[in-house]
Amino acid sequence: MIPIYLASASPRRRELLQQLGLDFTVLASNVDESAGAGENPDPAWLVETLSLKKAGEVAGGIDRGLVIGSDTVVVWRNRIMGKPRDREDALEMLYCLQGDEHMVYSGLAVIDCVTGAAYVSHERTRVFFRPAGKDELEKYTATGEPLGKAGAYAIQGLGSVFVKGIEGCYSNVVGLPLAKLARALKKFGVDVLDRPLAGLPQTAAKGE
Repeated sequence: MIPIYLASASPRRRELLQQLGLDFTVLASNVDESAGAGENPDPAWLVETLSLKKAGEVAGGIDRGLVIGSDTVVVWRNRIMGKPRDREDALEMLYCLQGDEHMVYSGLAVIDCVTGAAYVSHERTRVFFRPAGKDELEKYTATGEPLGKAGAYAIQGLGSVFVKGIEGCYSNVVGLPLAKLARALKKFGVDVLDRPLAGLPQTAAKGE
């Protein structure tokens, strides 16, 4: 079995990877996620570059296995939004997003530590926010959930109350495009459909 490593300390990415039933080890990278964002580059280039840097940093210390790196940003009217600096910054981001649409980009990189071969790509999802008042946004910000989240919201958490709809991959908005990841892993000899889902009960025989 090929060892798999996740180059991220994100609980959300860890939970998403667990959904695929994979055995993996978390080895968080120390790559500065804000590097380059201030220059407002192309978001696809940014998330792919940071994903590859994260995976590459971890892969450098491993002899065998596959390393997965990912990075997520929100883009609103050509403005790239990473993680908010503080609650005030989070509130300002949410004011921008309310009643409007934005794009979520997640980069994906998978590196084979033996051969050095790398797969790099990204996914993009359109998200629609309903209009929200100052009171609602301040209450949500006060929960602390927006901190540490690109665009200052968690679609899988309380932030879902503002999401009117999406076009595209849901897991991409959470932080890791699972369909694209599954295809990438298959290129390196890991088929997630060949692995039983961890923690799920086996189907009982009829009559039991």
